[in-house]
Amino acid sequence: MSQLAARTGLRALLVHSRVNRNMFMRCVSAVKNGEDTKKPMPVHDWCGGFVDFNIRSEHVQVYLIGDFNMRWRRMCSASATEKKDEKPRIDKVKKDQDGGGSVAVPSYWGIETAKMKIARKDGSKWPWNCFMPWETHQADLTIDFKKHHVPENMADKIAYVIVKILRVPTDIFFQRRYGCRAMMLETVAAVPGMVGGMLLHLKSIRRFEHSGGWIKALLEEAENERMHLMTMMELVKPKWYERLLVILVQGVFFSSFFTCYVVSPRLAHRIVGYLEEEAIHSYTEFLKDIDDGKIENVKAPAIAIDYWRLPEDATLKDVVTVIRADEAHHRDVNHFASDIRNQGKEFREAAAPIGYH
Repeated sequence: MSQLAARTGLRALLVHSRVNRNMFMRCVSAVKNGEDTKKPMPVHDWCGGFVDFNIRSEHVQVYLIGDFNMRWRRMCSASATEKKDEKPRIDKVKKDQDGGGSVAVPSYWGIETAKMKIARKDGSKWPWNCFMPWETHQADLTIDFKKHHVPENMADKIAYVIVKILRVPTDIFFQRRYGCRAMMLETVAAVPGMVGGMLLHLKSIRRFEHSGGWIKALLEEAENERMHLMTMMELVKPKWYERLLVILVQGVFFSSFFTCYVVSPRLAHRIVGYLEEEAIHSYTEFLKDIDDGKIENVKAPAIAIDYWRLPEDATLKDVVTVIRADEAHHRDVNHFASDIRNQGKEFREAAAPIGYH
């Protein structure tokens, strides 16, 4: 029993009195082997030397009953005080619009909600947390929507044929329901930029080299396409089978495009370029139906007005017009990227058109 008490006390001495580990091991070994504990043991005095100290069972018991219990009470008291004083601050975020947030966020980490301090130019509060004022833009409506890349080599012809084949089931399923068609189109269009940006990012850190700004350019494209989808979600409410179709199409397209980009970035970007040409065609037909009265020209969603800096009285036609302009810019960027690879160059050798929506 005395040996058990001695060993327990030695462990407490090591933890609370910071006894030298070698001394501890020697003491435990002595107790374990049944040696006489009356022999003096060298104990470090923490002032540069050792002093002799006879470790007996009574010393251990005194330590356990006295100092250990006192330390335990101090620890419990300190813990209770800390728990009592810990009152995490709560930052409440008011919900203004969809995407504005409506939860109370604990700021234990000291992170402030920047959105609460941001305002529009007219002084009104900025209602979105999914994008900030400096991430908005005005679409360039002077861009040529009729430009077309004529296939020049086998890779271009393969890309062109793939896109034309993909258009067939889309035309059959959606026909002239351009709202639903646009929604489906954007769920696919937001994938290539993310895949390309991710793979270029991994390549950059793997080879310890710059990307020429192409990582940021492609991620900007993906975010811009995603904002197209968020806008369309305000106008079109997809049915359950359309949501299921989105899941299936996204999974298949992501896997296929990922593989294609790994094998041939030139082919991948050419496919996206032709997809954007088809998107321009679809949005042009969308505008024709609006002009013909087949689709009601409703008021533009609030998210579109803020993202594209449209006037307060903007309509659906204005939204479709700026989205079509974005698609035209994406067409140019991806055909340009494919041309870079077609010439046998790396992306880092040609500056990326960052901010070119």
